[in-house]
Amino acid sequence: VLQSSNSLKASYEDWLLTYSLSVSPFHIRWQTAVFNRQFYNWGRWKPRFLYLWFSIGMVFGIVAMFGSVILLGKTLMQTLTQMLTEAPKAQNDRMLQVVVSILSSGLYLRGVPGVNLPVSQLTYFFSAILISGVIHEVGHGVAAIREQVRFNGFGIFIFIVYPGAFVDLFTTHLQLISPVQQLRIFCAGVWHNFVLGVASFIVLLLLPAILFPFYYTGVGALVTEVAEDSPANGPRGLFVGDLVTNLQDCPVYSVEDWNSCLEDISEKSQVGYCLSAATLQQLSFPARVYRRLDGTVECCSNNSLTDICFSYSNNLDSHLYACLPARKVIEASKVCRTNMDCQKDSVPSFCVTPSLENQTRLIRVKHPPHIDMLYVGHPMHLQYTVSLSSFVPRQNFLSIDLPVVIETFCKYLISLSGALAVINAVPCFALDGQWILNSFLEATLSSLIVEKQNRELVGFLILLAGSALLAANVALGLWMVTAR
Repeated sequence: VLQSSNSLKASYEDWLLTYSLSVSPFHIRWQTAVFNRQFYNWGRWKPRFLYLWFSIGMVFGIVAMFGSVILLGKTLMQTLTQMLTEAPKAQNDRMLQVVVSILSSGLYLRGVPGVNLPVSQLTYFFSAILISGVIHEVGHGVAAIREQVRFNGFGIFIFIVYPGAFVDLFTTHLQLISPVQQLRIFCAGVWHNFVLGVASFIVLLLLPAILFPFYYTGVGALVTEVAEDSPANGPRGLFVGDLVTNLQDCPVYSVEDWNSCLEDISEKSQVGYCLSAATLQQLSFPARVYRRLDGTVECCSNNSLTDICFSYSNNLDSHLYACLPARKVIEASKVCRTNMDCQKDSVPSFCVTPSLENQTRLIRVKHPPHIDMLYVGHPMHLQYTVSLSSFVPRQNFLSIDLPVVIETFCKYLISLSGALAVINAVPCFALDGQWILNSFLEATLSSLIVEKQNRELVGFLILLAGSALLAANVALGLWMVTAR
């Protein structure tokens, strides 16, 4: 049995060696020299251009290193302020959320599959991580070849479930070149991630022009998916392919308009609808008025799915209620806030407002040529359960999902590639920032601090502070994501 086990172990090790695989707990690594020729072709292509390209990257990397420290320091102070105060400023909140999102995304703390990352987004998430990592390492590899450092190979790894990439450089060659040459190599990864993020942003910005021959925009928000549990489901709800043009009296020309209209509806009080006195008397029927637990008033007790309690006021009484059929009240009615908005001609009219629970709204959704959808509920539920696109296909055979896929993937690339650039620029142990800092100190302090040991001590203290700063931000970032 022992001999059989040893034979099986040897066969397994030979198999791993044959396919250049390395397996350890939570970590699988694959390295190959297949791409070496391609890397050498890239590294020797237009030497002057590459020299300028990586010199710009060097300057960017150094600026990013200092900028990341300032960003982390500011973020830490804002997070501590938010923890200690009950009512932080809205502007600081928004800025803080953006920074925490970048930091958490860069360290893959927010993207936990099945926990706080939708399953439908996993493909985008992992693809963006892998591409960002490959572009990062291609930068290091090409810069190293440009600086005459031997390139041993390129590889891909999986840590737990997260993919990444790496390049294997000959360490002795790397130590023999000048600090400035080292800086070009060490800064290349951060620089390439920044360029990838900018390129993705430009594609996202120019997407309407790029897709113009196949899709047009500015006419509404196209429904691409309606969740099964969405309140917008139903025979008179929204369907895939519907084009939403209005929410109440708020015009919708794009997905951004849809979101801003829903936010506006959520923040403001419920709008009313103009109804003539004669129509009000004709449609209303006697009903018992009672108060809900939240203090709002209900006057429809017949369990009807079509009737809603409306409140209105006249010259004598400012708290009148009537149970009315919602669709008949809303169709062909003008939106109003007060009775003054309804005074036209000589016909007495009232502004009747739906009497709903707090935070609940009655929203009229126009999606011609279909009959208007009347939605009763929280506006954000409608936002979360209905997926839309600003791109409308010019031909029926064109996919309605393609622009959404491109948009979403570009956003993930911008977020994750940018986060990778920010995180790796931090002067912290085991990150690119460590080697950027060491090379920068060697290039700038050699004449001021003659002893190499003293320069290394300065670098060690800065790295210790940078690591502590990053760790504090990550810890508080986790608290912000989980506790809030």
